[in-house]
Amino acid sequence: MKEIKLSLFGFGNVGKAVSRVLLEKGALFRQRYGVEFKVVSIADTSGVVWLPEGIDLREALIIKDNFGKLSAWTNDYEVYSFTPDEAVREIDADIVIDVTNDKNAHTWHLTALKDGKAVVTSNKPPLAFHYAELMREAERRDLPYLFEATVMAGTPIITVLRDGLKGDTVERIEAVLNATTTFILSRMEAGLDFEEALREAQALGIAERDPSGDILGIDAGYKATILHCLAFHPLTFDRVKRRGIGEITPEEVRRAQGRGNTLRLVAEVEDGAVTVEPREVPRRSPLAVESHENAAIIKTDLLGELVIRGAGAGLKETASGVVSDIVKAALKR
Repeated sequence: MKEIKLSLFGFGNVGKAVSRVLLEKGALFRQRYGVEFKVVSIADTSGVVWLPEGIDLREALIIKDNFGKLSAWTNDYEVYSFTPDEAVREIDADIVIDVTNDKNAHTWHLTALKDGKAVVTSNKPPLAFHYAELMREAERRDLPYLFEATVMAGTPIITVLRDGLKGDTVERIEAVLNATTTFILSRMEAGLDFEEALREAQALGIAERDPSGDILGIDAGYKATILHCLAFHPLTFDRVKRRGIGEITPEEVRRAQGRGNTLRLVAEVEDGAVTVEPREVPRRSPLAVESHENAAIIKTDLLGELVIRGAGAGLKETASGVVSDIVKAALKR
């Protein structure tokens, strides 16, 4: 049995979902892959809990759910005030897992790689701005750097582009990659104006308190940038042409409906160019998604059009992508 030590950064909703999967499927991972996962550290914004012998994930979840922060765990564990870079350097782990929203996380991802540790992440900005540097370091050290959950949650578009089209040349990708904007536009089709639809999305927890990352197309732009890096060559987010949905009016929605179309925030990715903007999509198009679904149409020279459609948001769905990468990284250690 191979023991793999994990260092988890981020213990919000996604981090807790990942921990639950590791708990619930531990027997499956032992039986199917011969791998025993041991979480040796967990970090949230209040501090870092570190135990080389392994942390009790059930207890960690209880503490977080009841007190909202790991620093409340002082009776049983010492809580350290490490920065992420310090934690990566200090803690002996095989895989560093980043499920934070730290926009500067590329610095400690590089630290992990230079220290011989694999990295699994759902964090988009490090890749959207520093893809080439991160991949170069990972390849130089022959270490896994995996990021399935950055785009379309657990729906494996990253795996398809990275490993599944070895003989194909990708010509174009069109995709709907942000579930929040899909919800808002769908509610506008039902008669709400933009502000009403946004408030409903926030009340349901679909949109953040600060929804600008979604409605301005930033989130979709990050994801489209990552797809470009995989399908063509490295490109940074500042090259993306972007227009969000904030200026969409009920009249525009009705006109699209009258033509048998629907409005969606569409990312178009071609060699050297990434555009994110609202577009009319025929109702029968794979891009006419609803709810939390995402969809992508990948056009290649050999395969023609490949449609990938599935969950693009959700805690279990995102955890699926993260845990799948954890297993992949473990099998390469």
